[in-house]
Amino acid sequence: QLRLVESGGGLVQPGGSLRLSCAASGFTSRNYDIGWFRQAPGKEREKISCISSGGGSTEYADSVKGRFTISRDNAKKTVYLQMNSLKPEDTAVYYCAASSFYCSNYPNYWGQGTQVTVSS
Repeated sequence: QLRLVESGGGLVQPGGSLRLSCAASGFTSRNYDIGWFRQAPGKEREKISCISSGGGSTEYADSVKGRFTISRDNAKKTVYLQMNSLKPEDTAVYYCAASSFYCSNYPNYWGQGTQVTVSS
């Protein structure tokens, strides 16, 4: 069983930055493709970024392109989401998820989520 734990969320003012981390433990003999998702109250879950197992491929939703950067350190079994120029509409619970297929909409494993609130 693969366990994912997100951290780094919090309260930030508009225009500010946060870096989320997604640490993997458990069955980590292989590297998984990782996606970041978010869900705001009353809205559907949105896939915002993906990174391939080796880190060579990345994708971003239009809503975050140019502001968010996904990266990974496989030696540390950790994936990061650097979020800059944050907007109030970025407020959501952010989840990382692992899958066997790149940028899958149906990952195999999910973290518990971390709250990001963008407000003045």
